Amino acid sequence: MRRTNTEVPESAWFKSSHSGGNETECVEAAFTPVGASLRDSKRPGEGRFHVSPGAWADFVGSVRIGALY
Repeated sequence: MRRTNTEVPESAWFKSSHSGGNETECVEAAFTPVGASLRDSKRPGEGRFHVSPGAWADFVGSVRIGALY
Protein backbone atom coordinates (compact mmCIF):
# COMPACT_ATOMS: atom_id res chain seq x y z
CA MET A 1 0.00 0.00 0.00
CA ARG A 2 1.21 3.49 -0.72
CA ARG A 3 -0.20 6.98 -0.57
CA THR A 4 -0.69 8.49 -3.97
CA ASN A 5 -1.65 11.75 -5.56
CA THR A 6 -2.51 10.06 -8.85
CA GLU A 7 -5.36 11.89 -10.51
CA VAL A 8 -8.55 9.85 -10.59
CA PRO A 9 -11.61 11.36 -12.28
CA GLU A 10 -14.51 12.01 -9.89
CA SER A 11 -16.72 9.84 -12.09
CA ALA A 12 -14.51 6.81 -11.37
CA TRP A 13 -15.19 6.78 -7.59
CA PHE A 14 -17.90 4.55 -6.13
CA LYS A 15 -19.03 3.93 -2.57
CA SER A 16 -18.30 0.55 -1.07
CA SER A 17 -21.31 -1.70 -0.60
CA HIS A 18 -19.79 -2.56 2.80
CA SER A 19 -19.84 1.03 4.06
CA GLY A 20 -21.80 1.53 7.28
CA GLY A 21 -25.51 2.08 6.85
CA ASN A 22 -25.39 4.98 9.30
CA GLU A 23 -23.07 6.83 6.91
CA THR A 24 -20.27 7.17 9.46
CA GLU A 25 -18.00 4.59 7.85
CA CYS A 26 -17.94 5.42 4.16
CA VAL A 27 -15.17 4.25 1.90
CA GLU A 28 -14.97 5.01 -1.80
CA ALA A 29 -12.88 3.13 -4.34
CA ALA A 30 -11.78 3.75 -7.90
CA PHE A 31 -10.13 1.27 -10.20
CA THR A 32 -7.08 2.46 -12.10
CA PRO A 33 -4.88 0.77 -14.69
CA VAL A 34 -2.42 -0.14 -11.92
CA GLY A 35 -4.75 -1.18 -9.08
CA ALA A 36 -7.30 0.52 -6.85
CA SER A 37 -7.38 3.83 -5.03
CA LEU A 38 -9.33 4.27 -1.81
CA ARG A 39 -10.49 7.34 0.10
CA ASP A 40 -12.79 8.47 2.90
CA SER A 41 -15.99 9.71 1.27
CA LYS A 42 -16.53 12.20 4.09
CA ARG A 43 -13.15 13.84 3.33
CA PRO A 44 -12.36 13.04 -0.32
CA GLY A 45 -9.80 15.80 -0.70
CA GLU A 46 -7.72 14.79 2.30
CA GLY A 47 -5.80 11.94 0.77
CA ARG A 48 -6.17 8.49 -0.60
CA PHE A 49 -4.09 5.40 -0.88
CA HIS A 50 -3.40 3.00 -3.68
CA VAL A 51 -3.07 -0.78 -3.67
CA SER A 52 -1.83 -3.08 -6.40
CA PRO A 53 -4.24 -5.38 -8.25
CA GLY A 54 -2.96 -8.36 -6.26
CA ALA A 55 -3.38 -6.64 -2.91
CA TRP A 56 -6.92 -5.56 -3.86
CA ALA A 57 -7.81 -9.13 -4.89
CA ASP A 58 -6.44 -10.47 -1.60
CA PHE A 59 -8.43 -7.89 0.39
CA VAL A 60 -11.69 -8.58 -1.44
CA GLY A 61 -11.17 -12.33 -1.09
CA SER A 62 -10.63 -11.99 2.65
CA VAL A 63 -13.79 -9.91 3.03
CA ARG A 64 -15.81 -12.45 1.05
CA ILE A 65 -14.81 -15.35 3.30
CA GLY A 66 -15.30 -13.31 6.49
CA ALA A 67 -11.63 -13.29 7.45
CA LEU A 68 -11.72 -9.55 8.25
CA TYR A 69 -13.83 -7.93 10.91
